[in-house]
Amino acid sequence: MIAPAPQTLPLDVALQQAVAHHQAGRLREAEQLYRAILQASPYQPDANHNLGVLAMQVGQPAAGLPFLKTALETHPAQEQYSLSYAEALLATGQAETALDALQAAGFNTPAVQALRQKAETAILNAAPAEISRLAALFNAGRYAEIDERARLLIGRYPDYGLAWKALGASLQMQGKNALTVLQRAAELLPDDAEAHYNLGNTLSDLGQNEAAAASYRRALALRPDFAEALFNLGNALRDLRQFDDALAIYRRALEIRPDDAAAYNNLGNTLNDLVQFDQAMASFRRALEIKPDYLEAHSNLLFSCNLLANRPPAEILAEARRYGESVARKARPYKIWHNPPEPDRCLRIGLVSGDLRNHPVGYFMESILAALASHASGRLEFIAYPNHFRADELTERIKPLCHGWHSAVALSDESLAQQIRDDGIDILIDLSGHTAYNRLPLFAWKPAPIQASWLGYFATTGVTAIDYLIADPWTLPKTEEAYFTESIRRLPETRLCFTPPDIDVAVSALPALANGHITFGCFNNLAKMNDDVVALWARVLATVPDSRLFLKAKQLQGATVRQSVNERFAVHGIDAARLTLEGYSPRAEYLAAYRRVDIVLDPFPYPGGTTSAESLWMGAPVLTLAGERFLSRQGVGLLMNAGLPEWIAADADEYVARAASHAADLQRLAALRDGLRQQVLASPLFDAPCFARHFEVALRDMWRKWCASRIA
Repeated sequence: MIAPAPQTLPLDVALQQAVAHHQAGRLREAEQLYRAILQASPYQPDANHNLGVLAMQVGQPAAGLPFLKTALETHPAQEQYSLSYAEALLATGQAETALDALQAAGFNTPAVQALRQKAETAILNAAPAEISRLAALFNAGRYAEIDERARLLIGRYPDYGLAWKALGASLQMQGKNALTVLQRAAELLPDDAEAHYNLGNTLSDLGQNEAAAASYRRALALRPDFAEALFNLGNALRDLRQFDDALAIYRRALEIRPDDAAAYNNLGNTLNDLVQFDQAMASFRRALEIKPDYLEAHSNLLFSCNLLANRPPAEILAEARRYGESVARKARPYKIWHNPPEPDRCLRIGLVSGDLRNHPVGYFMESILAALASHASGRLEFIAYPNHFRADELTERIKPLCHGWHSAVALSDESLAQQIRDDGIDILIDLSGHTAYNRLPLFAWKPAPIQASWLGYFATTGVTAIDYLIADPWTLPKTEEAYFTESIRRLPETRLCFTPPDIDVAVSALPALANGHITFGCFNNLAKMNDDVVALWARVLATVPDSRLFLKAKQLQGATVRQSVNERFAVHGIDAARLTLEGYSPRAEYLAAYRRVDIVLDPFPYPGGTTSAESLWMGAPVLTLAGERFLSRQGVGLLMNAGLPEWIAADADEYVARAASHAADLQRLAALRDGLRQQVLASPLFDAPCFARHFEVALRDMWRKWCASRIA
């Protein structure tokens, strides 16, 4: 059937018939009518547009381009004309021209955005050298160049996902906030497992573990064998206190990579959380078998040694020395420093820690730095090198107390050592020891002439480049000094000075007066509750009729852990009805929970530090067992400085006897509770100005000794 000539039909009727043929798939008839219309009216926009579209449909996009261009020029406000023209340009390999056309048109609908992304992808996919260049820059650690190049690409191609991904990964490696960049990358690359993985890492660094877990799960849905995503999903679940789930994830990761040292390290940390200490130690040792120089696993192994009551100090020292030898092999220590050896000049003190935030170290440091800023102004200047992405309101209060604040997160040990030397640090202080986010390997470079370890750890670091460990007369007996690679410098009263909580939580009346029974309590990390602790606490409960034990710890959110605790006490004849088990609470609720505790029981050999100071502030006295080691005597130091020597037991039998004696005299216990906050606030344990004076003297003595050695 031959289409009628448009001369015999009005143009609008001819166009309707052409469109009908087109929609019905009668492309030949439609083409004849479109061409006939254009003979009569060369700039008719719909006929031009539809003829161009028809040409693309039959695989001749180049032939359709002139018609599509004419339609667009005639009617530029028609979005579909822009889309069709750009599609034809893409089909003829003119991706950059297509992108220019879309940008010039000014539309920003979802259809235009999708086509723009398609054009950008085509441009970059046609230039694999660009992608290779970004990858090479990343592998070489040339992040500033990646930033510059990726931003240029994004400026030119705003929807090019790989450029966003490269920029985000570069920002991550520099310790900068990459959240919005990586969110955009994941949005533009919905099927890219690495894009979701990178986003998960940044969310995790920002403490958004729920969202991080969701990103890791998305990455794993796209790539089920993505071992790194499994590892980090396990980490996020552990931070969410979903310990059983984290354990299962790590084991799944090990099925994929049976010789992955990082998976064994993470597994060991979770086993510690679940109070499975022997298995944790075995996991850390397996990590070190696979990767002998795995310093993080070695630190975790050393930390775990302190959780067990049966580890001789000589064995821990030997393990610490092995760690020290490992970090020394990787360092090139400085032997010459340009610090002027003037005994009385203002000293620059460096603080290295991942815990200058809502963390026990942060709680202790705040009042100390405030007091030093007031007392030692002009004589001491503090420069912080935080080793954690995360910051919070406590971080913001600590920052102004320091003369400098330089993130150490993205710096190598060598680069950080150079930064410290450039800053002219005289005394560099480690606040972490073998705890999370430590930078002990840095200290092996000896960037400062004097180095010390203090506050965050309770044993030797094993790093021989650290000159001093700061202790006090109560916590580190002379007989124990042989088990340290550091020289011991004792403060005269206490090595710890706590910052009173900035939360308005009043001390309650003694709970036993209303309850009719004594409630013992412990809010320490459950990892400190080894089998010897359980056995002794069970003896206390058996000796004090109708008494209860209130345990509060992050691990107790899990049903499996709660059941395990009940079973461990049941072995010693203690019914679950006498146990109250609670999980994590925000700090205000956590402190208020002490209103339900009459007497706090300190674990051993790893006693409380922050928890003990908090419980004393809340009016709940702490019963501690004096050990022989530095770690196991922290309770002794706290209680002697708080004026509570009668709450220190020399051995297990005395521990039980003192618990029973204190529990039997409710009037005396109530009177102590009423005045305990005032008592400890007036003690060395909370007297920051006094502590600041002692601390300055200690630092000045270290410095003068070094100056004397330079002169000699």
